[in-house]
Amino acid sequence: MKPLASLVGLILSFLFGTLTLYFVSTFLPSSNGKYVLSFPSNLENVKSLVEFFKDYKKEHQSAVVLMFCTAYLYKQTFAIPGSVFMNLLAGALFGLEKSVVITCLLTACGASLCFMLSKCFGRSILLYYFPDRIKTLEEKVHTSEDGLFFFLLSLRLFPMSPNWFLNMASPILGIPMTYFFPSVCIGLMPYNFICCQTGCILSEVTSLNDILTPNIMLKMSLVAVCAALPGVAAKVYKVKAKRQ
Repeated sequence: MKPLASLVGLILSFLFGTLTLYFVSTFLPSSNGKYVLSFPSNLENVKSLVEFFKDYKKEHQSAVVLMFCTAYLYKQTFAIPGSVFMNLLAGALFGLEKSVVITCLLTACGASLCFMLSKCFGRSILLYYFPDRIKTLEEKVHTSEDGLFFFLLSLRLFPMSPNWFLNMASPILGIPMTYFFPSVCIGLMPYNFICCQTGCILSEVTSLNDILTPNIMLKMSLVAVCAALPGVAAKVYKVKAKRQ
C-alpha cells in the first residue's frame, strides 16, 4: 500500500476509534456530580478518577468496566503512552486479582489490534521512518527463529523494551499472531501485576519511582534472560545436529 493511502487508512481508523470511545463515554449513566472524564497522565489524575468512580461504580459497575476496557483498548491500539496509569487505576478500582486478569487480556487484545492496524497500513510508514530499527529487529528475529516464541517473550519481559514499536513491527517481520498474542499476554504479566498491586495501595504512592524500583527492574531483567534461554538452547542444539 502506498504511503498516502496508508496514512489515510490510519487517520480513518483513529477517527473511528475516537468516535467509539466518545460515544461510550457519552452514553454512560449520569452521576450526581459533574466530572469530565480524561486519560490519567499523572498520579493526581489517577487518584481523582478513583475518587469519582469509587461511588459511581456502586450503582454502575458494568458501565465502569465497559468504559475502562474501551479506553484501555483505545490507548493500546494506537500506541498512546500511559499504560502505567491505566494499570494503577485498574488496581484501585477492581482489586488485585481481577485487575491483573483484565489488564493482561486488554494488553494482549489492544496490542493485537495495533498489530492488525500496522499489518494493514503501517508497513510503508515504518520502513520510511524506522528503517534501521526494523532491519536490526529483523536480524534478531531471523537468528532466533528456532526459539522465536521465547525470544518474543523475553523482549516483553525486559522492562525497557519499546512495546509500542514491537506491536507495530511484528506483522512486518512476519511474526505469527499465534506467537504474538500469548507472548504479550504472558510477557507483560509481571509489569501489569506490579502496577496493579501498587494501584491497590494508591494512597501510599507519591511517585512513579515507587513502582519500578531498580531492584524490581533488575529482577524483571533476569526473568527476561531466563525466558530467552530455551530459545538459545534450541539454536545450539540445531547447530550441533547439523555438524553431526
